Amino acid sequence: MTPLTIPIRSLAAEPEESIAYMPMPREMATFQMPSVPEPGPDSDVAGARDVLACFLVLYAEWLDGDGELPMLDLNGLAGESLRVLNETLGEGEVAATCDADHEIRIQETVFTGVWREQHFEADGSLLHDYLVAAPVPPVIGRLAGERADPRLRRLELPSGAMNVPALIHELQEAMDRSGHSTVAHVINLTLLPLSPEDTVHIDRVLDGGSVVILSRGFGNCRISSTAARNVWRVQYFNNMQTLILNTIEVTPMPEAAVAAREDLVETRERLAELVAWMSDSVAAARPS
Repeated sequence: MTPLTIPIRSLAAEPEESIAYMPMPREMATFQMPSVPEPGPDSDVAGARDVLACFLVLYAEWLDGDGELPMLDLNGLAGESLRVLNETLGEGEVAATCDADHEIRIQETVFTGVWREQHFEADGSLLHDYLVAAPVPPVIGRLAGERADPRLRRLELPSGAMNVPALIHELQEAMDRSGHSTVAHVINLTLLPLSPEDTVHIDRVLDGGSVVILSRGFGNCRISSTAARNVWRVQYFNNMQTLILNTIEVTPMPEAAVAAREDLVETRERLAELVAWMSDSVAAARPS
């Protein structure tokens, strides 16, 4: 029998050209309970504790289905108490900007589902400073809906358009069906063969939203309302700010913007723990 020689090539000796992978998000924030400031002349820990204790009662009632949305206006609160609240609530991963008749700034605290919603007069003076608990602040959905139309804009198709007519038809059908009881309709633009003219046209049709939500979680997510009712642009970026997923979602509110029920339940436990820590701090500072 003639021996058969099988050539064996060492990959280590002759390396092939490496495959280049797109950088993916590498960092993800984890919750850390904020530290409680020491009581002092400029730190009214007891006053801040009382505000949070009141808010926690409203929060628990709402979470159990027995109360309205928890909302306290902190405008006018003593500066010593507000300073402690700002320090203990901190800033979370999600923020939003709203195009309204006055400036509105929304920032999630380190506690998921607990938000600071600040309204400003034209001269920059603070009108409201709400501490509110919600899966997403209601003002976001309200403003997005008020500034949107139930019908898509009718614009002349550009020369070179390929798939955008079918995309427009699909969007309008999804809008007509959309509601709180329907499943979100998601169109993944990253996978669609769109010409540059298609992309420009869909941007022109949808341009004009009033709300932008930014999430700095696992990578970055930008959620933008559009001029079409219940139509949102949801875009994911990696740490290099490269767009890795570009979608259109037809839904009253994209799931990526909404705090989950289990996170809200966990927040109640963490808020209760924070109130207890603040009470311990106040008790320890009392003269014996």
